[in-house]
Amino acid sequence: MPELPEMENYKILLSERLVGNTITEVVVTREKSINMAVEQFVKKVKGRTIIGIERRAKHLLFKLDSGQTLIVHLMLGGLMYVGSETDSPDRTKQVILSFGETKLFFIGLRLGYLHLLTENELSVEFSELGPEPLDPSFTMERFHQLIDKKRGVMKSTLVNQKFIAGIGNHYSDEICFDAQILPSRQANELTDEEMNNLYNSIKSILKRGIDFGGYIELPVYKDDKKTGSYNHHAFVYDREGEPCPRCANPIIRAEISSRKSFYCEQCQH
Repeated sequence: MPELPEMENYKILLSERLVGNTITEVVVTREKSINMAVEQFVKKVKGRTIIGIERRAKHLLFKLDSGQTLIVHLMLGGLMYVGSETDSPDRTKQVILSFGETKLFFIGLRLGYLHLLTENELSVEFSELGPEPLDPSFTMERFHQLIDKKRGVMKSTLVNQKFIAGIGNHYSDEICFDAQILPSRQANELTDEEMNNLYNSIKSILKRGIDFGGYIELPVYKDDKKTGSYNHHAFVYDREGEPCPRCANPIIRAEISSRKSFYCEQCQH
């Protein structure tokens, strides 16, 4: 499932190509992927201009000149691609937004969705989300206040969207590795120094993920060479049996809180 760096990568690349453009055609092949009747959805979206693209947690927000917002959550298997019919992936598209010859394809929205919401509906949608970890307001002091109240293992704590928004299975392992903390550690057992290390690792690993274009392998557009590069730079995730980049011990895969987890038992404590 795409996490904060993947959605931020989408935000950056799609903003360059779509902001300021008007939606000239709307095709919906799966009504369950949207939140209203197809005819109503098309009527409200067609002819609108995208005035900005934002991200909140694992969601991408297409701000329309009508004051409404198209919000996409890709969930497991969802993807986006911007291009033409000739270069788009040979995959089932649930929604297609056209901007003249350029099209934005929403692919694999079986569990994900593309909903059209008002500002009030958007506020309700995000009401229980935790803070954005890369926002300047997410300070070390704020992090200490939040984690002091948590119980449970680090793995489940980091992926809890009510705690911090945007971190999932992949980057939680990378963060724990960078902070030299086992993902099975109890959150309330961390020392102040470990909490400080964890805070710094959250910031640095998420920024690193963005810099490398996340881990989604499908390019966002033709000739996109950046998207998915994090797969070649991951420290531990999906590296079972490979040498730890810090101490060379084999990376271990285990189930923690019913989630697959990767770590080094030698240099994570």
